[in-house]
Amino acid sequence: MKEFSYIHPNAKISSSAEIGPFCYIGEDVEIGDNCQLLSHVIIKGPTKINSGNTFYQFSTIGEGTPDKKFKGEKTTLFIGRDNIFREGVTIHRGTIQDEGETSIGDNNLFMAYTHVAHDCRVGSHNVMANNAGLAGHVHIGNHVTLGGYTLVHQFCKIGDFAFTGLNTVITMDVPAYVKIAANPARPIGLNTVGLQRHGFDDSKINILKKAYRGLYRKGYSLKEAINYLEDLNQGHSGLLDTFLHSVKSSERGILR
Repeated sequence: MKEFSYIHPNAKISSSAEIGPFCYIGEDVEIGDNCQLLSHVIIKGPTKINSGNTFYQFSTIGEGTPDKKFKGEKTTLFIGRDNIFREGVTIHRGTIQDEGETSIGDNNLFMAYTHVAHDCRVGSHNVMANNAGLAGHVHIGNHVTLGGYTLVHQFCKIGDFAFTGLNTVITMDVPAYVKIAANPARPIGLNTVGLQRHGFDDSKINILKKAYRGLYRKGYSLKEAINYLEDLNQGHSGLLDTFLHSVKSSERGILR
């Protein structure tokens, strides 16, 4: 159906990619093997898309950001492998005020009308449910689930295996493994169900529960909580490395 779509002469499209009707593929776009653009998909560049990605109708990928600092510079978008972009998804390229690139990892599911703004970095195996949105410069780890209508403030970081409930508004960093909900967001426990689904056994989950209680339930200051977590981590062969890193690397401050 390429005859019903516009494809810029310098776009590089794999021979195994499928381009449905009424798509627009702009300048400096690369589309890898076995990608599918079902219909009415807009992809602008510079954008590089790896293999196996599927784009549903009315998704707009690689558009320049509406950030007022953006002056049309040739910033980039990189998309990994085997992601699904459902109806109306919007992904913006980076800005020169950051590293100039927005990046998406592998095996992510972006449900209808989700938004990833400029300079975001999204890892792999994440799910963004309908209408969830990331403001600029947000970093998302791996195996994160953002519930429907979750909104994430600019420059926030969300750690691996975190989970957000419906209509959660996030303005601070979220440590790995933590479950949060509400507006404003508040921690409501460990993401136990998510951990079980990803093969964490009871012994590992119990140690993570101790870590969660040390950070949130014992009344420690943040410095005291980090000392507690480091001692606990040393006794369990580095099991808490990811959790500790997500706490210690926070620049905005963690949600507590």
